[in-house]
Amino acid sequence: MREQRYVVDSQPGGRGRLFVPVPFDPDTVWAPKPVHHVTGTLNGRGLRAVIIEHNGQRGFLLGPTWVRDCAVQPGVQVSVVLIPEGPQRADLADDVAAALEASPTAGAFFDSLAQFYTRAYLRWIDATKNRPDVRKERIAEMIGLLEAGIKERPKPSSDDTRRRQAGAPS
Repeated sequence: MREQRYVVDSQPGGRGRLFVPVPFDPDTVWAPKPVHHVTGTLNGRGLRAVIIEHNGQRGFLLGPTWVRDCAVQPGVQVSVVLIPEGPQRADLADDVAAALEASPTAGAFFDSLAQFYTRAYLRWIDATKNRPDVRKERIAEMIGLLEAGIKERPKPSSDDTRRRQAGAPS
């Protein structure tokens, strides 16, 4: 994904926070998503944030501790570098991308998740690369969970664990 570099004046974010405007449309520059989780730098310091609407502007908020530790004040010009965080649709395996495309509800929910959750789903599916039948089952299960709005695959029960230890497929 293309990184975005820009310089902008920071603004007060309320309650000791700092608001940093984003002067581009992430849906156009990267890909349409309900929520854009980003990573990057502000004046060379690492950050992770979520792009939101604040007082009619698109941008991200930095908390009071971040503001204090980095000595950045509202009204000061800051240098920003942003890239989308985590796996993006264009980076997914064809079968996973096709399943998400076929279910707009699951796809939109997947796109809104933080990278921790998306990567967990993808690791679980990628563990089946040499077992195409199990891979299809897992992709279908992931789509069902996402359609139900479930961020994280439920942990296997003790019966599932015993079955796996006995050599039965999961």
